[in-house]
Amino acid sequence: MPPANSRTLVFAKAPRPGAAKTRLIPRLGAEGAAALHARLVERTLAMAQEAGLGALELHGTPGEDEFLRRCAARYGATFIAQRDGDLGRRMHAALANALDDGGCAVLIGTDCPALDARQLRLAARALAEGCDAVFSPTEDGGYALVGLTRCDERLFEGIAWSTPRVMDETRARLRGLSWRWRELDTLWDVDRPADYERLVASALLENPSQNMLPFQST
Repeated sequence: MPPANSRTLVFAKAPRPGAAKTRLIPRLGAEGAAALHARLVERTLAMAQEAGLGALELHGTPGEDEFLRRCAARYGATFIAQRDGDLGRRMHAALANALDDGGCAVLIGTDCPALDARQLRLAARALAEGCDAVFSPTEDGGYALVGLTRCDERLFEGIAWSTPRVMDETRARLRGLSWRWRELDTLWDVDRPADYERLVASALLENPSQNMLPFQST
């Protein structure tokens, strides 16, 4: 059973050609990179639904995107438009709102196909056992999952996002806050051509090279 008042938050951007998975465009083309991103969004939502950790929310950008809204409906998620600001401000706003009535919240992105329902359940268990925070670090120095039972903007402000220093900076903030935290297995994201080849070899996503968007993103 998930902890009381638990929520799973999925952060996703729209799969728009030329704006999604841009570092994969040389390998897959703009349409192919967007199609892969769309499939990763759906895979993440299906996995989060399988984990069954309370209410599911899809925090999307841009807020008017039809693909993201249809995905939310398909997987039983509440759609919420991401707020303005850098990633830290957006994550803090989403988590603070989710924790407004207590409980716990786990926030994930869509770039990590190695993240599975078991990891989400382990994160929820760590929070239920008394941790203030839980993370799934990634090989590139960031993290694929953050779970909290309390929220403090100092955990997110001034972080050099999309750099190898993210998790190290976050650990320093956690120590400064005197929070108890746990780190789960280190995972890997799909951002670069080498990551895509690893995805193909891993069989974590069926037919990852399928070059079709499931429906038009507008």
